[in-house]
Amino acid sequence: MKPWPKHPIIYEISTWVWLQELSQKYKGRVTLASVPQEEWASVTDLGFDAVWLMGVWERSPTGIQVANKNQSLIADFRRALTDFRPEDNIGSPYCVRRYVVDNHLGGPEGLAIARQELKKLGVRLILDFVPNHVARDHPWVIEHPEYFIQGTAGEASHDPTSFVEIGGKVFACGRDPYFPAWQDVLQVNAFQPALRQAAIEAVSDIASQCDGVRCDMAMLLLTAIFERTWGSRAGQRPATEYWVNMIPAIKKVYPDFLFIAEAYWDLEWELQQQGFDFCYDKKLYDRLEHDNGESVRLHLCADLAYQTKLLRFIENHDEPRAAVIFSPEKERAASVTMATLLGAKLFHEGQFEGRRVRLPVFLGRRPDEPVDEALQTFYEKLFAAINTPVFRDGQWLLCERTGWPDNPSFQNLVAWSWVKDDNRCLVVINLSDSVAQARVQLPWSDVRGKPWRLVDALSGTTYDRDGDEMLSPGLYVELGPWNYHVFRVAAGDGDKLI
Repeated sequence: MKPWPKHPIIYEISTWVWLQELSQKYKGRVTLASVPQEEWASVTDLGFDAVWLMGVWERSPTGIQVANKNQSLIADFRRALTDFRPEDNIGSPYCVRRYVVDNHLGGPEGLAIARQELKKLGVRLILDFVPNHVARDHPWVIEHPEYFIQGTAGEASHDPTSFVEIGGKVFACGRDPYFPAWQDVLQVNAFQPALRQAAIEAVSDIASQCDGVRCDMAMLLLTAIFERTWGSRAGQRPATEYWVNMIPAIKKVYPDFLFIAEAYWDLEWELQQQGFDFCYDKKLYDRLEHDNGESVRLHLCADLAYQTKLLRFIENHDEPRAAVIFSPEKERAASVTMATLLGAKLFHEGQFEGRRVRLPVFLGRRPDEPVDEALQTFYEKLFAAINTPVFRDGQWLLCERTGWPDNPSFQNLVAWSWVKDDNRCLVVINLSDSVAQARVQLPWSDVRGKPWRLVDALSGTTYDRDGDEMLSPGLYVELGPWNYHVFRVAAGDGDKLI
């Protein structure tokens, strides 16, 4: 395999649901070992660098029982599946019983075959690691109770939603500091040296089966956060951070192994400094949903070293479907935005087809939904436009844009450039529901004195412009509501391109 590109594109699949639908399609059980080659090709033919098979690890029977007693969860299940049946609850993929591929999905052998099929297509494999907690029936609970945050019999009696008695010992349920405990999982003690070593061994085994991990709620293991959440229960503060122990130990054996952090609370930079290759960029998502173009531009003014290690998205299994959150026009503008930024990009299975139902991760099937063919066509064009080396390994730069005293609409536009070797691209997007005009300053001083041709990779429209004008006063752009340009820029003289 070639090295990871600087700005990889990742595709998330809900593995259980995907295989269930393939089984229906082929009228027989399909596992990771028997996915038809054409299905892998259809998943990867847009040009992804990696597939994240979400939820392959062995799920917890005890976790299923706990979930089936949770009326809030049941209501969520019925929202997603109007004909929900108890057997549809297959358990949460983040309530891990063992880090062994679930037999229902094909077991370890099935995963190995799937990885080989992806490798043939030049695509890497990403899996999950859940550092904060494990299922109540995980082997560690009986074999190594010292790995966990513990409580008292009184706490188990008076607060059974936060503490549970198992095998004569009381364990704290997993949690983050801002929400009630997750009753189906037990909280590991991130300060406990033996737990840390066991976690390294678990991830080392995972790393032998894939090319990277998405680490669930990674910021919960930061020393300051963990101490604030658990106080004296956690024991003595360790000399080193959890991830500073973990990541170098794995990369010593697997240097190209990728660590992705699900991260919130403005802790992305700290996690990057501790070794993460990419951290979720939830702020971009929030600004695209709620704020204006200027807010997005200010977010993109951050240091390039920081931005290069962000993972951009407008949908994943934790968020509502993009087709629900955004209008059709705004979704397209948001997609062009995140897809053409630096850093990693994450797309979610069903996003391209316009699925609207956010499926709880506990469910093994989902409702049928019509395909939005117009949206699907848009994504095909978008991926054709960005599936080039300039967007994977090029240099990105935010462009300045200016307006006029009586026309502040330029603030609704965002613009940036990409360069790799002789390839140049310019992206301009109107992140508003009204027409916007601006002068975009190109950062390429060598355009002076030449004619240039700009070809919109999405619409096919061609514009011929003078290099001097593009430098000063700047390239004039007028875009309708939620419209965009993804220009390929080449020096040219009439119909002759240089």
